[in-house]
Amino acid sequence: MPERRTVALVTLGCARNEVDSEELAGRLEADGWDLVEDAAEADVAVVNTCGFVEAAKKDSVDALLEANDLKGHGRTQAVVAVGCMAERYGKDLAEALPEADGVLGFDDYADISDRLQTILSGGIHAAHTPRDRRKLLPISPAQRQESAASVALPGHGPAAETPEAAPADLPEGLAPASGPRAPLRRRLDGSPVASVKLASGCDRRCSFCAIPSFRGSFISRRPSDVLNETRWLAEQGVKEIMLVSENNTSYGKDLGDIRLLESLLPELAEVDGLERVRVSYLQPAEMRPGLIDVLTSTPKVVPYFDLSFQHSAPGVLRAMRRFGDTDRFLELLDTIRGKAPEAGVRSNFIVGFPGETEADLAELERFLNGARLDAIGVFGYSDEEGTEAATYENKLDEDVVAERLAHVSRLAEELVSQRAEERVGETVQVLVESVDEEGVYGRGAHQAPETDGQVLLTSGEGLSVGRMVEAKVVGTEGVDLVAEPLDGSLACSEEAGR
Repeated sequence: MPERRTVALVTLGCARNEVDSEELAGRLEADGWDLVEDAAEADVAVVNTCGFVEAAKKDSVDALLEANDLKGHGRTQAVVAVGCMAERYGKDLAEALPEADGVLGFDDYADISDRLQTILSGGIHAAHTPRDRRKLLPISPAQRQESAASVALPGHGPAAETPEAAPADLPEGLAPASGPRAPLRRRLDGSPVASVKLASGCDRRCSFCAIPSFRGSFISRRPSDVLNETRWLAEQGVKEIMLVSENNTSYGKDLGDIRLLESLLPELAEVDGLERVRVSYLQPAEMRPGLIDVLTSTPKVVPYFDLSFQHSAPGVLRAMRRFGDTDRFLELLDTIRGKAPEAGVRSNFIVGFPGETEADLAELERFLNGARLDAIGVFGYSDEEGTEAATYENKLDEDVVAERLAHVSRLAEELVSQRAEERVGETVQVLVESVDEEGVYGRGAHQAPETDGQVLLTSGEGLSVGRMVEAKVVGTEGVDLVAEPLDGSLACSEEAGR
């Protein structure tokens, strides 16, 4: 019997990429590949790249080169690039990085096993020529669902006019493709948290962002597929799901119901075994009163608002092709906290945008000082090829951008630490995510995975990963919280584990 082929998936970038990697893992395992964690133990190392900003691109290239260094020193025979950077640059990336034995775009995902086997056998699969993926679907959202069957949409399942049936003898732990576009999926870790894709692509035209050009137009997954995947994840031991896409507030607009998220969330919250539902990637300009109500009042749906503000000075926002201003944003936050005072809010901001004045920077600082955000990401502006902003005049000197980035980053660090201190005395529900010699760590409802800090529990006897613990915040360490489990909480956890 021939030795089974082995593959390792190395994932960079956002939670959406993590979902894509698990779809690729599902496809490969269903086709007979063995998945391994260590690239040195794999015949093929598949690097799922990020192509969003320069730092992410550098990380992707470094990961490809690191995997390439394994060749000739162990089992690894080939290194293949997939993901956003591979899709965005295609043959240009292949020419610039000959260390990669293959550069595969989204259209290759449905045939990933054959592609890897060709490369492993010494064959060549030509890297694709990049194209604007927004042109693959109709302009009108209402006409997209029928056309989507023939377009590769990572995280949505097969791209074929006649969807492929899942193999009858799927390996244990592999999610079946239960709908017309539901993906095979294999979990790549044992975390009690998993992301679920609501949609792909984006119809917004922010002047600084290239994502729509290589991710395509906005297309929603059907609620039944989202529900079935969530049920499967809960069966695998997942306690919290995080709904991801480029813009969750647009969910359902191509299915004829822009308020579809409001009806889907309560259904997801009722899935057996699930403790939390979290929604990420919300657009402030698209926030609806009904959506705020559902996010702040539905049991198990956490009052968490990942709002993409980007700036608050009106002139800068208009140049970004975005909407709003400081006072409108503060009003939105007041509305949210009026319904859920302990709601978690995070956002990202760009400083040094072309034409940004000192007055604009001061306006952003006014917003940050009044917003009481739990987590803040700050980025210095840099040109992204193919974007409108790259053609703008009035670019700021790199030194000025760096100075503003450092200044606002320091302010942000101070403010999120202050916000954490405001939570001392609060009672938080902590989902335990790690238990080791360093302590017991988890996250409260206001903290998303990896981005928003964590909670250190002062006592963790009898606790295990995946437990939900009620605790009182007694201290802080920067953005992180220190919390003491309440009487009875540990006993309840021990009882639940028997």
